[in-house]
Amino acid sequence: MGGITFAGYAVAVPFLSALTDRVDARRVYVAGAVVAAVASVLFALFAQGFWTALVFRALAGIGLAGTYMPGLKALVDRTDGPQQPKWMSWYTASFSLGTGISFLAAGILAAWLGWRGCFALLGGGALLAAVLALLLRPVAPPPAKPGKLLDLRPVLTNRRVMAYVLGYFAHMWELFGLRAWMVAFMAFATAGQVVMAPSVVAALSSVVAMAASIGGAALALRFDRAKACSVFALASAACALLVGQSVGWGWAAVALMLVYNALVQLDSAALTTGAVLAAEPARRGASIAVHSLIGFVAGFLGPLAFGWILDLTGGPGSAAAWGWSFAVLAAVAALGPLALLRLNRASLN
Repeated sequence: MGGITFAGYAVAVPFLSALTDRVDARRVYVAGAVVAAVASVLFALFAQGFWTALVFRALAGIGLAGTYMPGLKALVDRTDGPQQPKWMSWYTASFSLGTGISFLAAGILAAWLGWRGCFALLGGGALLAAVLALLLRPVAPPPAKPGKLLDLRPVLTNRRVMAYVLGYFAHMWELFGLRAWMVAFMAFATAGQVVMAPSVVAALSSVVAMAASIGGAALALRFDRAKACSVFALASAACALLVGQSVGWGWAAVALMLVYNALVQLDSAALTTGAVLAAEPARRGASIAVHSLIGFVAGFLGPLAFGWILDLTGGPGSAAAWGWSFAVLAAVAALGPLALLRLNRASLN
C-alpha cells in the first residue's frame, strides 16, 4: 500500500507536470490538492481491506502528482533572478517537513480519533493547500514549444537535465527505502531499550532532513553543483552501512539515524533545482515531469527492493538481514555520483 501511492504518482505525473507548460500551474495544483483531499476522505469512509485501500492510496498518489512538481513549476513561473534557486530549495525541502509533521500528527490523532478519523481530518490539509494556491495571482506559462504534450524526447536528450535526473533516481531509491522501513527498523534495533519512540524518531528525522536539504542546496549554489551532490551521496551511502549495523546500539542508533536522514537529504533540493535550471524555459514542465517520474519510480521500487532483500536474507527478525538491506540502499546511493560525473562532462552549473 505504501508503494502503490508512488505508482499512482508515476502514472499521472508525466501528463500533469507537462501540462504546466500549456496552462497556469496553479490550476493543476488546485485540482491535484482536491483529488488528494477526496482520496483521504474516501479512505477514511470506505476502506475495508487490501484492495479498496490500494485503490484509494493510488488516488492519493495521483493527487500528489498534481501538487508536488506542479507546485514547483508554479513557484518558478512567479519568481526570477538570483533568489529563485533559494526559493526552489525551500519549496523542495518543505516536502520533508510536511512528511514529518504528518507522521507526528497521524500518531497523535489516531490515538484520539482512530485511523479513520485521522485520515478524514488530515485530508483537510490538502484542501487548505488548494485555498492558498487560489490566492496566488494568475500567471501564464512561457509560450509552449510546438509538439505533443507528452513528447518528452527533447528532455531525454538533454544531457545536463538527465545527469540530475539519474542522480535523483538513486537519491529517491535510497530516500524512500529509508522512509518506508525506518520506523520498523528502529523498533527492532532498539527493542527492549529505553530510548525514543520510533514514530518520534521519524518525525524528528523529517525536521532534520528539511534543514539538511536547505543547507545542501546552499552549498550546491556556492560550489560546483554536480560535485557537491556526489560528495553528499557518497557520505549518505557510507552512513547507510553504519545504520545497518546499529542494532542494539540504543541511543547511538537513534543519533545515527538522525545523522543519516540529514545526509540522505543533502542533495534532494540541489538535484531538483539543478534539473529545473538546466531545462529550457519552455520545457520546464516537461523536464520536471521526467525528473519526477523517474525519481518516483525509484521511490516505488526502493521500499519493495528493501523488503525483498530483508526477506531473502533472514527476515525482519534478523539483524544481519537489516544490515544487507541497508547495504543495498548504500550501493544504489553510490550510483548517483557515477551518473552525475559521467554525464557531467559538459560542465553542469
